[in-house]
Amino acid sequence: MLKINILDYAVIDEGETAADALTNTVKLAQTAEQFGYHRFWMAEHHDVNAFASSSPEMMMMHLLGKTSSIRLGSGGVMIPHYSPLKVAENFRMLENLYPNRVDLGIGNTLGTPLVNKSMNEMRLRKQRYEENINDIKKYVTNTDDKNHRFNEVTANPTGETNPEMWVLSTSVRTAQLAARQGIGYTFGLFPHASKDKISAGREAADVYRAEFTPSAVMKEPRVMAAPFVVVADTNEEASRLAKALDLWLLGKMNFSEFKRFPSVETAEKYTYTVEEVQKLSENRSRMVIGDAKSVKEQLETLSEALTADELLLIPLMPKSENRQHAIECLAAEFNLIKKEEG
Repeated sequence: MLKINILDYAVIDEGETAADALTNTVKLAQTAEQFGYHRFWMAEHHDVNAFASSSPEMMMMHLLGKTSSIRLGSGGVMIPHYSPLKVAENFRMLENLYPNRVDLGIGNTLGTPLVNKSMNEMRLRKQRYEENINDIKKYVTNTDDKNHRFNEVTANPTGETNPEMWVLSTSVRTAQLAARQGIGYTFGLFPHASKDKISAGREAADVYRAEFTPSAVMKEPRVMAAPFVVVADTNEEASRLAKALDLWLLGKMNFSEFKRFPSVETAEKYTYTVEEVQKLSENRSRMVIGDAKSVKEQLETLSEALTADELLLIPLMPKSENRQHAIECLAAEFNLIKKEEG
């Protein structure tokens, strides 16, 4: 059965504060749990004024305490910035406090040069990415590649269960890495516009499944696909809401053009260049837009094309109430099992 998940950025909307955004994220996670979603992940972004999600681990801890059953994860921790041991310790702590509810999603985005410099990260280069993943896996499980006890440094607190590990990617190369390491593979449709994205994702998924080796963090291959979704009661209203995401994805000034996530009204008043209009059209390949029925049909087609076991939906829409409504509508359309209140 196809599992449906949510990725959130702790969006700071126009007229709201970072504290409002974090409160809205709690409500969104609780809604996702109530309406039967399987996972709720937090993104990691630095120096983006419209997002409050700079520390997914910290927000995960808070959300785990505010929910009871939904899996909480990072989408993802950008490990070129961090010590593998410390990443493992953070997630071992979460796993011990909330066993079988923690996902360690990882990525390798360095951010802008200024962000990378400010993170004081000149020692862990991108070419060590797989070595870092392997080290994190060893520390998280306290075992080596042959599942023997790992007797160097211990990542405490140890325990009987391990977080699931996932890698976020858009390439066959990283799919092969995930397969070798025995971790889940999340194919991002959202990072870049591309006409050939579906075929690239299918190739990556097929290679991953063919080469997968079970590990202490995942016994069987799991493929997740991650698109932006914009959902409303009608196709027309969804298309209108998508204008805000259209504007945001121009990404001007390293996403610092706007201090808050733009509203539809801001997008409608914006003056676009000819080149930007072309980019808006291209960026629509990163989104699934429409009413709940239409979006469900598009997502099912997408999951079949990518042979995905799960979908990681990103409702990057203006206003908290729109994001809440979107995931409620999709839950009903997908017949997710709603949790009884009380």
